[in-house]
Amino acid sequence: MGRLDPVTRSSHEPADYDCPFCLLQRGVADEHNQQSDIVATTDLALARVSPKWWPANPGAALVIPREHHENLYDLPRATGHAVWDLVQEVAVAMRTAYACDGISIRQHNEPAGGQDVWHLHVHVFPRHGGDRLYERDLEARWVAADERARYARALAAELDRLRDHAFGRGITSRSTPDELRPPPPRPAGRRSPAR
Repeated sequence: MGRLDPVTRSSHEPADYDCPFCLLQRGVADEHNQQSDIVATTDLALARVSPKWWPANPGAALVIPREHHENLYDLPRATGHAVWDLVQEVAVAMRTAYACDGISIRQHNEPAGGQDVWHLHVHVFPRHGGDRLYERDLEARWVAADERARYARALAAELDRLRDHAFGRGITSRSTPDELRPPPPRPAGRRSPAR
């Protein structure tokens, strides 16, 4: 199976777009993109703690290809495999580092698909019982670098530990420092007003 035809590969990236993920890899930082956000790199992929969090899912991560690819449609197969391999590693490490109950992943393509950064990225969310992740999009917020850094250190340390023990083996601990535990979820019947 080859690449999709040009009609299917439409681009929504503005001509003068300064890709924040490419800038981060070149060492250019801003309030949403810091070197301390990066938790793992491979030749083809990079993982970082996301600058935007949902209320009961702190420490979410993004996994991106190192090369600039706007979306899934033109992603080379080797790069796609590298991204998904790193997604799996991040998910396994996150499960232990944050003592979460599960993991959700999602990836968006084009504006109608929810994409708002024009560089492919896969969201990796820590999940907790009753967190209502998919009901709380309007409550997502930008998080300060110092708050992200605590989660980045914990996630990077667990990724290192897993890689030192041949990824996928030897996971025995589910302890997490109290400061990384999310607040308890709000009761399901109460919703915040829309903004």
